[in-house]
Amino acid sequence: MEAQHLLIKLHDESAGYAVAPARVPLATLRGFAADVSDLLRGDAGGPELSSVEVAVVDGSLALQTAPLADPGLWADLTSLTQSELIDGLNPKRRKVVERWQGLARGSRQLRFEIHSPALARPVIVSADSDYRADDADQWVRVERYVRGEIEDLGGAVKANAHIRLPDGKLLKVDTDRSVLRDEKTNRLYKPAMVRISAEYNVVTREYRSARLIEFVEHESRFDEREFSRLTERGAKAWKDVPDASAWVDALRGQDG
Repeated sequence: MEAQHLLIKLHDESAGYAVAPARVPLATLRGFAADVSDLLRGDAGGPELSSVEVAVVDGSLALQTAPLADPGLWADLTSLTQSELIDGLNPKRRKVVERWQGLARGSRQLRFEIHSPALARPVIVSADSDYRADDADQWVRVERYVRGEIEDLGGAVKANAHIRLPDGKLLKVDTDRSVLRDEKTNRLYKPAMVRISAEYNVVTREYRSARLIEFVEHESRFDEREFSRLTERGAKAWKDVPDASAWVDALRGQDG
């Protein structure tokens, strides 16, 4: 498709005034810029953010891009103009839309808009819209053991740990300060087995609201002496059986 620009607007009067480039809370500006970055780039990388410029739009805060030709981005945006079901969106873009919808429901003075000549109509996320995933109710509470590398421990306000899972994803888990304070082993930048409680999505296989219960000692090294001992015991137990496979088949009632 031909490259087209995007204009992404934030309308917000919840602070008692309409946000605009001339006046906007820093936290609002930071959050909106991060969301726009995720929306544009998605999980696959997307366009370079050097093409994004701030546009002065009366009554709102808006970010306008240079012309973009990313097929995945336009497919997702077109989907948002056709349906409020967002299961098929790029996961990172889906999270942005879910977050915007949650924020808009909390305040009728807040809405998000996406405009472009390439779209049949604007995408508007507001208190009146209902962007959602069909699998949104597929979250179950679980308690699990997970393995990963501990990349961060602590937290100035809330105690937490960041665990890099085998698939490369980073899992943040909250915990009690006592769990970290009483831990005698230096876990930082080392593989670890941990027991967590969390909400688990049976469709997307994602965790949320995860909480660290404890570190679990896990020894995965091969014990040659123990293996030799078990092998010797097995050899003695089977020494009078000429054909182990035939013996098992007979035990199962198979004639061979």
